[in-house]
Amino acid sequence: MIKEIIKQTDDKMHKAVEVVRQEFIKIRTGKATTALLDGVKIDYYGQHSPLTQVANVSVKDIHTISVQPWDKTMLQPIEKAIIAANLGLNPIVDANGIRVPIPPLNEERRKELVKLIKKFAEEGRIAVRNIRRDAIEHLKKSEKDEHFSEDERKRAEQDVQKMTDKFIKDIDGLIVVKEKEIMEV
Repeated sequence: MIKEIIKQTDDKMHKAVEVVRQEFIKIRTGKATTALLDGVKIDYYGQHSPLTQVANVSVKDIHTISVQPWDKTMLQPIEKAIIAANLGLNPIVDANGIRVPIPPLNEERRKELVKLIKKFAEEGRIAVRNIRRDAIEHLKKSEKDEHFSEDERKRAEQDVQKMTDKFIKDIDGLIVVKEKEIMEV
């Protein structure tokens, strides 16, 4: 029972860190990445489809994303969808496809983004701590129900605390990397 609780706790904490990582990917850093357009949905024959299902999305250079639709009639809907996604990007349609230039960030915007990543990171830390709290409560309840010793429960609580420290350290590492990425000119 203890091992099961520890395993579930590890899985949940890992997922909390993954959520923070995914939020960080969505934050624009002034460098082109296809992940910026992951949330863009296209109205494709009455269906809302992800951009990657109607076009080839690639990084042309450090400041440009290239979108090559498989169906040339989709150029205008793709352009409108990118604009409607409210990403602060202005796509340029040409004969070959769509170029999406990534504008450089100004200093004020960089500082706002750093605040935003710190907010996401704090939400992730809170999630990890809540998972720890729930696991410890579960261990205390299981100690009574399953009749294992108090020493076993305390060892398991120490394991949960070590796990918590590890995952919070992982989140802190993500902050350092993303902040460096944002503040680089």
